[in-house]
Amino acid sequence: MNVKKFTAPTSREALRKVREALGPDAVILSNRQSDGGVEILALANDDAASLSSPAPHSPMAEPMPSLDLNLPHGRAEQRLEPRFDHMAAEMPAQPVRRVVASPSSYASKTAAAAPAPAAQPPRAPALDVDQITAMVATAVASAKQNAAAEMQVMMSEIRAMRGMMETQLAEIAWGSTQAREPQKAAVLREMLAAGFSASLARYLIDKLPADRDAADSMRWIKTVLTRNLSTMANEDALIDQGGVFALVGPTGVGKTTSTAKLAARCVMRHGPDKLALITTDAYRIGAHEQLRIYGKILGVMVHSVKDEADLRIALKELRNKHTVLIDTVGVSQRDQMVTEQVSMLQGAGAHVKRLLCLNATATQETLNEVVRAYQGSGLAGCIMTKLDEAAAIGNVLDVVIRQKLNLFYVSNGQRVPEDLHLADPAYLIDRAFKLKREVVNTQYLDAELPMLMSNAGNDLSMREVHLG
Repeated sequence: MNVKKFTAPTSREALRKVREALGPDAVILSNRQSDGGVEILALANDDAASLSSPAPHSPMAEPMPSLDLNLPHGRAEQRLEPRFDHMAAEMPAQPVRRVVASPSSYASKTAAAAPAPAAQPPRAPALDVDQITAMVATAVASAKQNAAAEMQVMMSEIRAMRGMMETQLAEIAWGSTQAREPQKAAVLREMLAAGFSASLARYLIDKLPADRDAADSMRWIKTVLTRNLSTMANEDALIDQGGVFALVGPTGVGKTTSTAKLAARCVMRHGPDKLALITTDAYRIGAHEQLRIYGKILGVMVHSVKDEADLRIALKELRNKHTVLIDTVGVSQRDQMVTEQVSMLQGAGAHVKRLLCLNATATQETLNEVVRAYQGSGLAGCIMTKLDEAAAIGNVLDVVIRQKLNLFYVSNGQRVPEDLHLADPAYLIDRAFKLKREVVNTQYLDAELPMLMSNAGNDLSMREVHLG
């Protein structure tokens, strides 16, 4: 008997190999799935027919041994001598047909006549319910994750497409406006030259009333800017009311000089006994001595503290003073110490009002970072410093307007106390346009203005700008 094994990727391919090798009447003993395909055990038709009539001298033709069966209850002993060839003679001779996907085939019809097929390798153990559940859960989670990632990518592409379309539409709209209303282009150039941001300029120009010439449009712009610049009307809110004030801001913005100028105003109004000075600047060489010199000139004691505990103690000892001015250490707006400084002032045990010093020579981006860093729970107001050194002041006025800060004083020199003035909105706006940088007038071509305005975007802080 010649049992052959055939393997193929599919059942159809395996059966084709069987027919080619053994003929169409081959007997298929077994078929099963194997790694990467199907495995079939087959037997030729002639070999299968020989199983029904074994050779006379083969082991299958030998007589079976006698069996002694001991029957219970004393029954007589019987001897059975069946012969295989007798059984085979009684079986009708029939042609062996091909059986597909049946492991028994002809061997099952001849009982034990055919030799047992080759032992099959053990099958892989079946998966239990927990494994199937885990596999399904993993597949579902993976599908959700892939879907979420694809959705995120799609939403990003949609937002990018929307922004591009809005930019292009805004550019087209501004180009049309520029050709139809040339006075708006003139106003835009004036605002950019003064240092105001493109976002504020775009917002005001979009709201500009129609049928106005360039001069009338500029007057309307100045009026709106003046109305939105919040300032302190008089010093009574600070000098006469008194309290604890801390001047904060980055290094080099003029906090110590501004503290000395405010101290001089308080001494002239209430005398040196009603004022106390505190410094927390123990980092810069000579910073404490600089304030101490100012205090000696004014006849005011200067106290030095190094942490929140010292500040709490000092403020408790000085609670009878009418006004307490704190000169803080300068910290970059990107330094973590800014948060620590704000926390120290807020936890000092007294209501410390913070005044932010804004350098007029800084860029608008830098000033925005400074305000966001020192904002904390809120600022009482701000002081514009180095006004005499700035080529344009529209940048700092733009930040004050959009951040809704209360501008108390402007400083335009080093003299104490002369170079400190109450903020005058109309004067500052007019000065901003008089100090405009002439280079901006040639920095942008007429064809570039639409692109500049389209990239300005919609700033949410513009909602706080009042037009009427």
